Amino acid sequence: MMQDMLVRLLDLPNISKEENTLLEKEGIIFRRPIAPEKSLVVHWIDMHFSKNWADEAEAAFSALPVNCFIAQKGQKILGFACFESTAKNFFGPTGVLQNERGKGVGKILLVKSLLSLRDMGYAYAIIGGVGPAAYYQQIVDAKIIEKSEKSIYQNLLKQPK
Repeated sequence: MMQDMLVRLLDLPNISKEENTLLEKEGIIFRRPIAPEKSLVVHWIDMHFSKNWADEAEAAFSALPVNCFIAQKGQKILGFACFESTAKNFFGPTGVLQNERGKGVGKILLVKSLLSLRDMGYAYAIIGGVGPAAYYQQIVDAKIIEKSEKSIYQNLLKQPK
């Protein structure tokens, strides 16, 4: 059962050392994509994750700057994180390629997105429909929102398998 989580944006961890280390050792950069990359980013998310997440990412491109970050190595996307793409003040969706996990890529994408929400004026943010609750609790001290089993995603249409 998926629930939403709440994050206090005033207490986010400093990720600058981790981001610099990934840049220096692996050549991974973290940035917001721009309009001419929309179809490439959305297609990549559709291929590696889901059509629903690709649709949310496409919505993220309607804001300027884009409400999404990507992790990139050369011409390859390694991961992404969107925010305020389905609902105001919501983080997600987010994903990192299986073979790139465990390096801190997801953490950096998460914190950069949450910092952007803070810059937009929010003091708290919602992580919607959380899968790995323990991860979010560990990284940003997120808390489960009671009775959030019924959320904006409860009647979501999904692509037939």
